[in-house]
Amino acid sequence: MRRILISLSSGTLFGAGLAVSGMLDPVRVRGFLDLFGRFDPTLAFVMGGAMLPMAIAWIATRGMTSPFADEKFYLPDTRQLTPSLIGGSALFGIGWALAGLCPGPGIASLATRPREAGLFVVAMLAGFALAVLVARKPDQPSAPLSGETA
Repeated sequence: MRRILISLSSGTLFGAGLAVSGMLDPVRVRGFLDLFGRFDPTLAFVMGGAMLPMAIAWIATRGMTSPFADEKFYLPDTRQLTPSLIGGSALFGIGWALAGLCPGPGIASLATRPREAGLFVVAMLAGFALAVLVARKPDQPSAPLSGETA
């Protein structure tokens, strides 16, 4: 229950921050990527403003043996650049540039622009499903949906 409350409050705070900073507006995000047109530096200030609390969090966690809301830290086990990581990053960037949204703002935008954000979220979920299908090995059975038993 504690994890659910922490997740819910973190997501709410993140969504509120996106709304207050104007990052739910796809035009503003695309303006940041339009270096030779109507450039909008707002996103750079939002990212810069996020660096200070993140730096404090990294410093605070150095002495911790476990996180506040879980038994252990879940950190990447490798630093390798794989073709799937590079391809996925490229697809993310292309989608972000075209839509002006990424997953967090897309879901938060469901509250303010349900029709436009809904289309984005449906496409995003379809992309997730496609990624699972592409990543699955031919002899590997499909994973059960959450709540189902194998």
